[in-house]
Amino acid sequence: MTRPRSPRSRSKRRSGGFRPWLGWALKLGLVGLVILAGFAIYLDAVVQEKFSGKRWTVPAKVYARPLELFVGLKLSKDDFLKELDALGYRRESLSNGPGAASVAGSTVDLNTRGFQFYEGAEPAQRVRVRFSGDYVAGLTQANGANLAVARLEPLLIGGLYPAHHEDRVLVKLDEVPAYLIETLVAVEDREYFNHFGVSPKSIARAFWVNATAGELRQGGSTLTQQLVKNFYLTNERSISRKATEAMMAVLLELHYDKREILEAYLNEVFLGQDGQRAIHGFGLASQYFFSQPISELKLHQIAMLVGMVKGPSYYNPRRFPERALERRNLVIDLLAEQGVVTMDEAAAAKQKPLGVTQRGSLADSSYPAFLDLVKRQLRNDYREEDLTDEGLRIFTSFDPILQSKAETALNETLKRLQGRKGVDQVESAMVVSNPETGEIQALIGSRQPRFAGFNRAVDAVRPIGSLIKPAVYLTALERPSQYTLTSWVTDEPFSVKGQDGQVWRPQNYDRRAHGTIYLYQGLANSYNLSTAKLGLELGVPNVLKTLERLGVSREWPAYPSMLLGAGALSPMEVATMYQTLANGGFNTPLRAIRSVLTAEGEPLKRYPFQIQQRFDPGAIYLVQNAMQRVMREGTARSVYSQLPSSLTLAGKTGTTNDSRDSWFAGFSQDLLAVVWLGRDDNGKTPLTGATGALQVWTSFMRKADPLPLDMPMPENVVQAWIDPHSGQGSDPSCPGAVQIPYIRGSEPVAGAPCGLGAPVDSVMDWVRGWMQ
Repeated sequence: MTRPRSPRSRSKRRSGGFRPWLGWALKLGLVGLVILAGFAIYLDAVVQEKFSGKRWTVPAKVYARPLELFVGLKLSKDDFLKELDALGYRRESLSNGPGAASVAGSTVDLNTRGFQFYEGAEPAQRVRVRFSGDYVAGLTQANGANLAVARLEPLLIGGLYPAHHEDRVLVKLDEVPAYLIETLVAVEDREYFNHFGVSPKSIARAFWVNATAGELRQGGSTLTQQLVKNFYLTNERSISRKATEAMMAVLLELHYDKREILEAYLNEVFLGQDGQRAIHGFGLASQYFFSQPISELKLHQIAMLVGMVKGPSYYNPRRFPERALERRNLVIDLLAEQGVVTMDEAAAAKQKPLGVTQRGSLADSSYPAFLDLVKRQLRNDYREEDLTDEGLRIFTSFDPILQSKAETALNETLKRLQGRKGVDQVESAMVVSNPETGEIQALIGSRQPRFAGFNRAVDAVRPIGSLIKPAVYLTALERPSQYTLTSWVTDEPFSVKGQDGQVWRPQNYDRRAHGTIYLYQGLANSYNLSTAKLGLELGVPNVLKTLERLGVSREWPAYPSMLLGAGALSPMEVATMYQTLANGGFNTPLRAIRSVLTAEGEPLKRYPFQIQQRFDPGAIYLVQNAMQRVMREGTARSVYSQLPSSLTLAGKTGTTNDSRDSWFAGFSQDLLAVVWLGRDDNGKTPLTGATGALQVWTSFMRKADPLPLDMPMPENVVQAWIDPHSGQGSDPSCPGAVQIPYIRGSEPVAGAPCGLGAPVDSVMDWVRGWMQ
């Protein structure tokens, strides 16, 4: 007989069958906890390593020269205001607060911002600048006391970016307006100062809003979670990524205080795209959209930037101003609802325009040719990662006002020449420097200066044509016992047979010979025959040595054709050569960089002014005199149809075979400019040096309004009166007598006075003219 099973035995069997599963569950749970703990430890290490170490790679920032104001400075009020606009100074009826300026007639009142320069900090101050014509006539402080000098902060002209092209201007929490923190918290995370990295209340509110709306309308991420996503994670949308984000946010808040996390957020948040450059942080966004430092932003500007956090592309104020305005006003209303601002303050802020600066303005532009040159010169002293990661501050000699004038001159000239066949294929380059210091002030590498690419100012190596001729004449004038400006030379056809059996027959541009001429006329009129003949008398190797002393480092073969510019140089190398001619025979290496600071403002390296005397000042003075005659009576005489005759200038045109290259190099007392026009494929152009490059140069000089060339006469130079027809010594009383400079001892013997007849005749001629 079978005994029935008791309920107790059935219970034991059931519990015995369940117990193994419970054990496995406990074991798996423990393993999961261990794995989770290990993952948390790993995430904790990741969080601390990056957040405690170097958080960002910051590109080197490149600055223009600071504008230094002093009484007597040659500066027009219009140019001054243009620079203030570029620096983002606000135009107000009264200049209240840093970055404000007011204009009344010829007087400009402004509050400077102050800046950390290599020499130390320049304090912010109130300054009154009074103009008279194109000069600064008065400079005073707010209390009326005279001010010796005032220096504005330099314009930021670009950066040297890392591969990911992220850019930011790092700011500290105590540097930003209080409104920014209050607005950011009010809009993005109301519970920020109360939660521990994640906010259950915000998550619940977002869940309810999204559920009732039937779509995703609100997120529950805290500011800390947003920072973690931007700083450590990708934009992947998944539960695992969201869980990782939440865990890292909690870990971040365990180790760092709220203010430190908030400061990191201010510098990390993405706020726009500028071509390849990604705009990160409120510091850079303030500069990018308003051309102002963040400390100067007002409520309506802060509201716009905070409103963009939700969607930088969607609310881009330059592309979608209506959307941006609506979003900004929504943020302002939210601030009023939460009591951050009063209703009156909100209403006033909503009446303000967006106030976003136009792209392409001086403050917003890039200068790829100049930045390329800066980068090349920096590579001599710094590694690539130093330039793209360490936030170095590079101070240069770049003058944005001169750059603007150079670009305008080039653009206007090419437009004017557009009717000529083939001009649309002509490219260009231009170098502008200070003759005394060798500092490069403007650089153009293309007829489209804003587009990065082949930098023709540095890399276009082209035959220089007649630009070489001053070196030939300088070689001669260094021998005063043999050659003077009025030595006779012959401009007649000749031929030379080379070692390879080839016969070289130079020709003048006009295909004519000009007989016996003065030496200076060969340079002034750019005659090939007389110049080549003179160069062969001097010896081609000697002319090449002169070129080397002028600063040309290329090794050229000593062929006769080199005397007429068959050798090729870049515009930068031409500028180096002419720099020595313009600076009285003193060679000054061209440079773009003045000094370098660390990201913290500590001095790192200075690039001092270097100078070396290479030539006797007397010989240079004579060459300059001949180059002035190029402008007055020679191939460049057209300049005085646009420039005042009182403006003394010196220069030289250059044209290569078939007009493939159009050159002009010339200088005033304070400006040296070299212009090249030609085709990248070396094709023919319809332009000579005089009809192409000279036109750009003249237009630039008209806009730049330079100082006239005024080289002091060296001690070994004397002025002598000569008869312009015979070259013999004359007397100032003789009709037509002219003064010519000579190295002392080489001047002709003075002629006898022409008597009293000439002055009497002159008086009688004046009387007859008056009576008629």
